[in-house]
Amino acid sequence: MKNKILNRLKRAICGVGAIIVCFSLFSFTSVDHPKNDTLVNNSFKLRTIIIDAGHGVKPDNAPPGHYSRGASGSFSSERNVTLAIALKLQKAIEKDLDGVNAVLTRTTEDDVSFERRAQIANENKGNLFISIHCNSLADKVVRQRVGTRRGRAVYKSVRVPDRSGKGALMLVYGLHRSREEQNAIKNNKIEDDSDLNGDGLDPNDPVVIILTDAYMRKFRKQSVKIANLISTEFVDTDGRRSEGLREQGIYVLCHAAMPSVLVETGYINNPDDEEYLNSEAGQNEIVNSIVRAIKTYKTDVEQLAQ
Repeated sequence: MKNKILNRLKRAICGVGAIIVCFSLFSFTSVDHPKNDTLVNNSFKLRTIIIDAGHGVKPDNAPPGHYSRGASGSFSSERNVTLAIALKLQKAIEKDLDGVNAVLTRTTEDDVSFERRAQIANENKGNLFISIHCNSLADKVVRQRVGTRRGRAVYKSVRVPDRSGKGALMLVYGLHRSREEQNAIKNNKIEDDSDLNGDGLDPNDPVVIILTDAYMRKFRKQSVKIANLISTEFVDTDGRRSEGLREQGIYVLCHAAMPSVLVETGYINNPDDEEYLNSEAGQNEIVNSIVRAIKTYKTDVEQLAQ
C-alpha cells in the first residue's frame, strides 16, 4: 500500500507546481487552470453535491454542538429563505444534471449543528459543498442631537439599522484554518483516490502529509473556481451586484473534505434584497444561476480528468 501512495505522491509532486497557491487575503479573481490535473483520477465524475441550508431553528432537544440563529429582515428570516432556495436547488440539480445526486444537510426548519453539517457532507462522499446563506449588516452607531442645554446642543450615541448592504458575496475558507482542512481530508475517504482514505495510514507520515497538502490545495483552487463561476452568473446573467470573493474562517467549509463555497445570496436586512430573496422569481433566478455555474464547473473538472 505504501508503494501505491508513493506512486501517487510522485504524480502529486509533479502537479503541485501547476496549482495556484497564493490568494489575496480578502478577495480573489478568476484564475487560469492547467489542462492536466494529476490529482484527479481519469474516471472522476461529479456525482454528489451537498446543499447546506444555513441556520435553522434550534430544537429543544438538540445535541451539543455549534448553532447560529441567522439573520432577519423586516418580515422574513434567513433560516426560511435558505431552506426554500436549497430545496429548489436540489430539485433543479437532479433534474438538469444527469447522474448527479444532491444531498441536503437539513430538510426542515430544525437547525443542524456546524459539526453535523460537515459530517453529513463527508459521510455522503460529496464532490462539492454549497452552503446557502443570507447576509446582513450589524447596526451602526450614530450621534444624534437630543436637545439643548445652556445654549449648547446635546448629543447622544444611538444604534440604528444599517441597510446599505446589497448584492451577493462568495466565501471560501480562510488559510488560517488549513490544518482543519488537512485533518478532514486525512479522516475521510477521497472519492478519486481509494488509497488516501485514513484506514491504517499514519497521519504523521511525511508521504501522507505531502499528499494531503496537495489535495487541500487542489480543493481550495476548485473552491475559488466554483465561487467565481457563481458570482459571474449573478452579475452577467442576472444583472445583480456582487461583492466578489472573500476568505473567512467558516467551520463547515474547512471541515468538509471537498471543494466548498458559501453563497451569501443577498442582504436580508436591505428592503430591496429582502423582497428579491423571498420572491419566487428571485429564488428561481438564484437557483438557475447556481445550476449554470455547476454545469460549467462539472464540464471543466471532468475534462481535466480525461
